[in-house]
Amino acid sequence: MDAVRRLVGAGWGVETGVGPVKKGKAITLKENHRALKPAIAEYIVKKAKQRIALQRWQDELNRRKNHKGMIFVENTVDLEGPPSDFYYINEYKPAPGISLVNEATFGCSCTDCFFEKCCPAEAGVLLAYNKNQQIKIPPGTPIYECNSRCQCGPDCPNRIVQKGTQYSLCIFRTSNGCGWGVKTLVKIRRRSFVMEYVGEVITSEEAERRGQLYDNKGITYLFDLDYESDEFTVDAARYGNVSHFVNHSCDPNLQVFNVFIDNLDTRLPRIALFSTRTINAGEELTFDYQMKGSGDISSDSIDHSPAKKRARTVCKCGAVTCRGYLN
Repeated sequence: MDAVRRLVGAGWGVETGVGPVKKGKAITLKENHRALKPAIAEYIVKKAKQRIALQRWQDELNRRKNHKGMIFVENTVDLEGPPSDFYYINEYKPAPGISLVNEATFGCSCTDCFFEKCCPAEAGVLLAYNKNQQIKIPPGTPIYECNSRCQCGPDCPNRIVQKGTQYSLCIFRTSNGCGWGVKTLVKIRRRSFVMEYVGEVITSEEAERRGQLYDNKGITYLFDLDYESDEFTVDAARYGNVSHFVNHSCDPNLQVFNVFIDNLDTRLPRIALFSTRTINAGEELTFDYQMKGSGDISSDSIDHSPAKKRARTVCKCGAVTCRGYLN
C-alpha cells in the first residue's frame, strides 16, 4: 500500500515527479514503461475518481453554507466518497406537522447591549458573553441573543450564534474506525462558539421509531430538545450541517448550550457548541453525545429515547475517561 500512496499524488502525479500515463487498459511509468500491477492500477483509478467526487462535494457544501467559515473535505485513509443520502442545511428543517415560528415577540432598544438591560434580562438570565465574544455562563444556562426585533446592529456583542461558524473546518476521514470526523484548520480560543447542531425536527414518538432503526445500523444522530420538555428531537441523519460529522468523545472539547433568538418557544431551543478549551489547528472537534443542553449527562441526549431493549453502540473515543458506550 505504501507503493500505492507514493504513486497517488495530485491527480495522476507521483512523489518522485514521474507521472504515470494511460496506455490502452494498462498504466505504465513514463521513464521505464514498466506496467503496474492490476490492483495498483485499479486503486489509482478509484482514488482519482474519489478525489473528483470529494472536490465536487466540497464545492457544493460551500455553496450551500451561509456562514463565514469555509468547509474542506479530506480523505487520505480509504476510498470512501461523499455520503449518498445527506443534504446540507443551515437551520432546523421541521418535519410535516411541526411548525417553527421564527418571530420574536419582543426586542431590545439598547444603544449598548453589553451594559444595558437587554434580551437576557427580559428572559431572567444573564448576558452570555464577555467583551471578547466568549461564553461566560455555566453549562445548563440558556443563551438569549438579540433578535430581529431588536434595534441594535449586527456588531452587537449579543449576536454570536446567529452569525454562524466563523472558523474554517475540515470534514476528514478518521483512521481509528470512526468514519468521518471534523477538525479545525485554525486555532479556536477557549469558550468560543464553534457551530450549531441542526437537522430535521421530529416528535419524540418519531424519534423513538427512528432510534430503533439507527441502533441496528450503529449510527447516532438524534438529539433531544429537552430544555423544558421532551416533545421534540433533532435528527441530523439525512439533513444537517458540519455538526453531522462531529464524533463523540467522553472527554470532549465542545460543550452544548441551548440558545433562543427569534424563536422563543422553550420547547425548541437551538443547539450551539462552544469550545471548552483552546483547540489547536488540526485538532479533531468532539462533543459528548450524552451531554444535554441543561449541562447534565443523560443516556438519551443523543440517540434519544430510553435504552430499554435497544442495542448499545461501543465507544471508540479512546479517552482515559471513556464510558465504553455511546448510549
